[in-house]
Amino acid sequence: MHDIEPLKPSNTGWLIADVVTDTYAFTWQRTGVDLRLLELLADPQWQPFVVFPGEYAAPSRVVERVETAPGKRPLFILLDATWTEARKMFRKSPYLDALPVLSLRPEALSRYRLRRSTRGEHLCTAEVAALCLELASDVQAAQALDAWLDAFTEHYLGAKHHRLADLDNAAHRALAVFAKT
Repeated sequence: MHDIEPLKPSNTGWLIADVVTDTYAFTWQRTGVDLRLLELLADPQWQPFVVFPGEYAAPSRVVERVETAPGKRPLFILLDATWTEARKMFRKSPYLDALPVLSLRPEALSRYRLRRSTRGEHLCTAEVAALCLELASDVQAAQALDAWLDAFTEHYLGAKHHRLADLDNAAHRALAVFAKT
């Protein structure tokens, strides 16, 4: 996470931890790296993937599918920041340079309404995580995260416009399905 990203009320990175038990969050530093992150990247149970648009990486690093060796689980590294900050994080994190870059090709434009990118195919962190979960065959977690993002967005926009949340709208009904499972 970029250093100020967790403080932004519109940040969706925290939603991932509500759905995915094995979630880790580290603050990005331009001049250093959290040793716990390096330990995680070196842990043999994981196959790390930096999730980022392939256009910013050397073609030899870019993959479009999640393939792991037997006994390894995918470890998706998401750069939680604005697009400008995320590009800087990607360029200035040499400890990620040897890892494959998973370049997602979303079938739909972002539905994130709290902040806008200049490009509709740029997704918010929770949308990226949901696509990663789907690629890792955890469709239920992907759908739960999508539903949680929609409910979060409704609450955020309601508070911003001084409206009470409609707990019976489509976003909350979709989320309620996962609360029962």
